[in-house]
Amino acid sequence: MEQGYIAMMIVLVGMMVFYYMRDNKQKKKTQAMRDSLKKGDVITTIGGIVGKIVAVTENTIVIETSEDRVRMELTKWSVSSTGVQNSDMPETRKEKKKEEKEALPESSGDEEK
Repeated sequence: MEQGYIAMMIVLVGMMVFYYMRDNKQKKKTQAMRDSLKKGDVITTIGGIVGKIVAVTENTIVIETSEDRVRMELTKWSVSSTGVQNSDMPETRKEKKKEEKEALPESSGDEEK
């Protein structure tokens, strides 16, 4: 009976260590991306705002969000990723369906009934 509890505790501790290590790795990767931001990069914020960096300081960045030169000052931690995030899944599905339709032989209407 006690062996079951000990085995369960070992598995639980192992899972916690694995989760902590994975989380730490992701945090380091994200921090490195935020530290490497430079003027001219296109970024997406955690709120979904897309813009081009025009100025970088130690803790903040200034981005332009449109052709009207609207500028916003943001903290670096608000940057989600470099580049523009978009959902490619719906377009990919549409493209696959389009390719499947093109691959099917077209019927000319002269089929035998």
